[in-house]
Amino acid sequence: MKKALLIIAHKDFRDEEYFIPKQILEENGIRTKTASDEKGIAIGRFGGEAEVDLSLNEIDINNFDAIIFVGGSGATEFLDNEISYNIIKEASKNKILAAICIAPTILAKAGVLNDKECTVWSSNMDKSAIETIKQGGGKYTGKGIAIDQNIITGENADFAEPFAKAILKALTD
Repeated sequence: MKKALLIIAHKDFRDEEYFIPKQILEENGIRTKTASDEKGIAIGRFGGEAEVDLSLNEIDINNFDAIIFVGGSGATEFLDNEISYNIIKEASKNKILAAICIAPTILAKAGVLNDKECTVWSSNMDKSAIETIKQGGGKYTGKGIAIDQNIITGENADFAEPFAKAILKALTD
């Protein structure tokens, strides 16, 4: 049975980007676990609650087929760190590595997006995430979903379902 790890910020993860992929993966036979910067109940931006199974420093990526970084304003505050970078670098070697919304910037800072097509959240008022992707060597596509080998990125919560379906397809192909 395939297993996926969803990594969320303990506070202010984006609800749809967590709950929709989790549901789609589980409905299709993928076992999921949730990790965060601390254990306990994580709270989403819109009040959704998620039980955290593992703290970041308890993660053994060998136990998972996919590592998924969920976005939301808390992602860069709580997950943009050396522990996450090490998880990302290790996962990029032979796992499905996915990130949505602002979380692809964490992949860029970890150094795994060099020459990879990817997407990330941005707005008319804030293009800084696109610059972070480019500085990390990523090829920003501007598309809702970008897939380049084992790396899957999604632009924002509007793409939570196709993001989840892309991960599911990668796990089941």
